[in-house]
Amino acid sequence: MNELMRDWGWPVTCGVLLALVLLQYYPQPLGMPASDPVIEIAPPDKDEKSGQGSYRIAVQRAAPAVANVYTTKRVANQIGQPLLPNPATGDYSDALPAPTRRDSSLGSAVILSPDGYLLTNNHVIAGAEQILVGLRDGREAIATLVGTDPETDLAVLKIKLGDLPSISISGAGEQQVGDVVLAIGNPFGLGQTVTMGIVSATGRNQLGLNTYEDFIQTDAAINQGNSGGALIDTAGNLVGINTAIFSQSGGSQGIGFAIPVKLAAEVMQEIIKNGRVVRGWLGVEVQPLTAELAEALNVDAGTGLVISGLYRDGPASLAGLMPGDVILRIENEPAITGRQAMNQVARADPGETVTLEVLREGKAISFEAAVGVRPNFRP
Repeated sequence: MNELMRDWGWPVTCGVLLALVLLQYYPQPLGMPASDPVIEIAPPDKDEKSGQGSYRIAVQRAAPAVANVYTTKRVANQIGQPLLPNPATGDYSDALPAPTRRDSSLGSAVILSPDGYLLTNNHVIAGAEQILVGLRDGREAIATLVGTDPETDLAVLKIKLGDLPSISISGAGEQQVGDVVLAIGNPFGLGQTVTMGIVSATGRNQLGLNTYEDFIQTDAAINQGNSGGALIDTAGNLVGINTAIFSQSGGSQGIGFAIPVKLAAEVMQEIIKNGRVVRGWLGVEVQPLTAELAEALNVDAGTGLVISGLYRDGPASLAGLMPGDVILRIENEPAITGRQAMNQVARADPGETVTLEVLREGKAISFEAAVGVRPNFRP
């Protein structure tokens, strides 16, 4: 017996161990049911409640205040019905007019006040006969147009609904290049959509979009229907109103533009208060003082703006300025660019007196001009 155990004990033990291994890893060929796979579950993120690494809290704060905008207007067809002779007269004088059709468009808007004031782009509602605002919670309302400012492409709407959400305005100052931003809007009518990017540049101007331009550039995807929507920071605060994209295909190519919230809020308050934006105006046309112009005018090249034209009986003309004068300073601030000077004067209240330091025939002369009200040069 001892010899039997000695001869077969070790082989039997090895066989049992091998069978156990086979049952563990290959149960099906042996007729045993497969064991459940082991799935590793990660421990809860320690920052899950604070939202670190996620922008959902920012979106939850801001998204309810971003609305969809639908507009309709009548458009005359370019080609009307064929002319038919009047049965009574036999001529074509009473031919049927070209029929009209109803055109619809879409965009976005941002609720800035629980009282029902919304901010959107002027081009979203331009020419609209009816403006319908749809909220994220499913409610809808016909909006009243409070006023527009085509020179910044902004418009203010008003809706009458209770318990309206509103968005907070960022108080952190101007955005910096590299800041993370989120765009919320209604692209292509799909419904509320959120995209993410960074601030690519600030102070973009001379794009030919508006008279007053100071855009935030971002690579957050902005498409048709996003216009008038919100650009927010990672805390859910409004930093801009999405307005336009640069695209060769019509789709987003990572170059979008938003109006800074500071400018947008100022325009909104002016429209609510006065029905329009009142800006200061001097009535001058200027161009930079280039080396060629400096030589032609026999003045030293440097900082300054050459007056190329004056509006008749405008504030600058009445103050005694003349074409060919070089504006050196406005209210003791150097006149560097025409846009900077225009913005400076626009911020002045109509009736306020501003001092201009002008170079005329090599001599520095000071003029005082009473700021006028800037006419509306855009439809």
